[in-house]
Amino acid sequence: MFFRVVRRLPACAVVCGAALFSISSLADTTIFTALDDPAQAKKPFVGNVQAGYSAQTGNTSNSTLNADTTMTWFDTNTAYSLWGSARNTSSSGVRSSEKYQAGARTRYNMDNANYLFGQASWLSDRYNGYRARDVATVGYGRQIWSGPVHTLNLEAGPGVRHDEFQAGGNSTRALAYGSGTYGYQISDTAKFTQGVSVLANDETTLNSETALTVAINSHFSLKVAYDVTYNTKPPASAPDKTDTVTSVNLVYGM
Repeated sequence: MFFRVVRRLPACAVVCGAALFSISSLADTTIFTALDDPAQAKKPFVGNVQAGYSAQTGNTSNSTLNADTTMTWFDTNTAYSLWGSARNTSSSGVRSSEKYQAGARTRYNMDNANYLFGQASWLSDRYNGYRARDVATVGYGRQIWSGPVHTLNLEAGPGVRHDEFQAGGNSTRALAYGSGTYGYQISDTAKFTQGVSVLANDETTLNSETALTVAINSHFSLKVAYDVTYNTKPPASAPDKTDTVTSVNLVYGM
């Protein structure tokens, strides 16, 4: 089923993915890919909880645990969202990665195509050099496509970012923010999404999530995702510019 779905992805999905990546010259942080368009809401509340776990024992011992949740409340022209995530990896009993995120977002539709948004997020990723990172942005969004099969929205605006580094020290800087999210409803049970967000000032942080979600029944679905984070000037304690995560999660929809 999964591979049949992948083969059905149209060329436009690949093109949109590449197009969204080109936004990196603008700006990023956490990518918000959940539905928050009040015009498309079918009920006043939508939420999900997803989790994944893997473990290996024997000559090599390691484990990975990740969990995410998103909750969105809808009004006539407004949506309010909360989200959070946690990812931990251990190898031979030693923690090798630990990342936590939380955020809040609001969206106000001015008309069918134009909207205003505001969002704030917190991140702790000490193995990548950040004891804490706080980002707040506001701006304008455009709903390019809003159909039952294809959706596409673009956002841009100013913001501020405060970093506290694991090695010591901190910085607070203004930034430019840009993001794009594309969704393709492949069938009644399968959906492809591609999201990209960028934060830019004297450095640029780009996040990308490519995901395929396949429904198992009315409440449960399987989500396969590939996340990329790229930082042009990473902290000295974590000098690699690119981090990737591949995950397979069981999702419970509320």
